Amino acid sequence: MAIDPQSKPMDMEGKAVLVTGAASGIGRAIALRMSALGGKVIVADINEEGGQETVGMVEGKGGEARFVRCDVTSLDDARSTVAETRKAFGRIDALINNAGWDVIEPFMNNDPAIWDKVISINLKGPINMSRAALEAFKEQESGGKIVNLASDAGRVGSMGEAVYSACKGGVIALTKTLAREGVRSGVMVNSVAPGITDTPLIHVLDENIIGKIVKTIPMRRMGDPDEVAEMVVFLASNSNTYMTGQIVSVSGGLTMV
Repeated sequence: MAIDPQSKPMDMEGKAVLVTGAASGIGRAIALRMSALGGKVIVADINEEGGQETVGMVEGKGGEARFVRCDVTSLDDARSTVAETRKAFGRIDALINNAGWDVIEPFMNNDPAIWDKVISINLKGPINMSRAALEAFKEQESGGKIVNLASDAGRVGSMGEAVYSACKGGVIALTKTLAREGVRSGVMVNSVAPGITDTPLIHVLDENIIGKIVKTIPMRRMGDPDEVAEMVVFLASNSNTYMTGQIVSVSGGLTMV
């Protein structure tokens, strides 16, 4: 496929994008970046206050966004959120599976009840949302892009995140399988694997622990949500014409897989 040298880089003009977990952190950064490049954004989250705040930030910069309450652990919610996207914008062009949750502690200290919640959000969530988006892509006969937020914890493990790491390993495998199954229909599926990123979720950790983690990063700092968002948007944009089934680390060199 030849690339037009006159085309705008990272073009999302007029594209309808659904971003889960967009009420804060990386999801919010993705929504703002998508909008800045011309995309129309569905801000999907269970946190209505934060979600509406993200919508206000998008609209404040002249973009178009709408909030939809979505519990990614429910296939019914996934389908209704995709339907709301198509109702609002006429179609869905890209799905960003960003919603996630974890409790960081040694595996032997985990309450088993936590396992179910971690699995439901971090693994079943992307499964539900991807199924709903793929059904829509098929009905539209349009192809589309899916970008999953994975983690290098799913490749190499992470202390205190045993079940979360298992889920992210599943997301990586899901990404590769859906990429193989979807490619003939024009569906491209990739993952971005952030390292430790400066979001509200990370600041529940003790500052000393954060400091020790940062010392293991070659770049000696945490990532910024905007840095992760930039890679996510590239993979979902018209600039990505030949990448599918890939896992891209944005981690300051923490893991060089």
